[in-house]
Amino acid sequence: MAGSVTLSDEQRLDWLRLIRSENIGPRTFRELINHFGGAAAALAALPDLARRGGATRPGRICSRAEAEAELAAARALGVEFVALGEARYPLPLQMIDDPPPLLAVRGNAAVFDRPSVAIVGARNASAAGIRFAQALAAELGCAGFAIVSGLARGIDAAAHRASLATGSVAVLAGGHGCVYPPQHGDLLEAMLAEGAAVSEMPFTWEPRARDFPRRNRLISGLSYGVVIVEAARHSGSLITAQFAGEQGREVFAVPGNPLDPRAEGTNRLIKQGAVLVTSAQDVLSVLAPIVARGREPPPAREPIRTEGAGYEPSADERTRIVCLLGPVPVSVDDLVRLSQSTPAAVRVVLLELEIAGRLERHGSAMVSLLQG
Repeated sequence: MAGSVTLSDEQRLDWLRLIRSENIGPRTFRELINHFGGAAAALAALPDLARRGGATRPGRICSRAEAEAELAAARALGVEFVALGEARYPLPLQMIDDPPPLLAVRGNAAVFDRPSVAIVGARNASAAGIRFAQALAAELGCAGFAIVSGLARGIDAAAHRASLATGSVAVLAGGHGCVYPPQHGDLLEAMLAEGAAVSEMPFTWEPRARDFPRRNRLISGLSYGVVIVEAARHSGSLITAQFAGEQGREVFAVPGNPLDPRAEGTNRLIKQGAVLVTSAQDVLSVLAPIVARGREPPPAREPIRTEGAGYEPSADERTRIVCLLGPVPVSVDDLVRLSQSTPAAVRVVLLELEIAGRLERHGSAMVSLLQG
């Protein structure tokens, strides 16, 4: 439940060390906290977990000095690390499957008190697309919505600029110390008075291609709905739409000329059931009743828990579970059923394999064994 967690400075440092350690993602972080009851105990257990998982070398564990240096650099820029479950953590983000354990927030956090809608689209946007994104963002902002986007060129930047006065949130693919694209640094600074920038990445992280889909899940996760203005057949904006659907968010799409490749993705979304948008009212008519029913979403689907902490599977259980894994994804529920083991045992074995760098997690609680 929102506000049920308040970290001490020492706990925040341990959380940062854990999420910055090798082979630790948001889901693995949650499982480690659940199993060991705290980040300090989880950090101490990582070498043994990796060994039991079959690691050929010790995994890198973020040192105390590294975490302290990141915290100091972040504070110098006015960035605050907010923990999942703390009162200041954006509520909608808590309901997705893999919310960041620590969200680095810079700017006016009051923007998260408003319901949000994302507006994303093509980087090489048309003039008409940019005008529409600006008009849409301005009208939705005046109607009480914060505008979320990814600070990219084209549609993203247009949406941010049009909502500077009413509140805009930029989700960064890199760290706060490495704004991308660099030419939008001034735009980001202008957003901070009424809006904010957020990131889950290390402070100096320079974004790579694989980081943008990860960022896109946060864009949709922060929002009640996602509007795609222009998107080609393989646009990254369609990944945001996919995340929105998986997260139970509303998906909206602006129709375009069928001869324009930048409209191919949005037109296809409409065929697949996305809400067609020709004005802000099309968005408001869907989202306003949802907001009116109550702003607070349910807690994260897998909240941090303590039951079963410390359970260790037997050697026989480990063998049965690992033998069921292969390159084809299998559900965790099937692993429990077919191994005739307990959910706690399966969770621990999967943790060991993941810390060892031998496991890949997929959507819908599916896992597979990495071949190497």
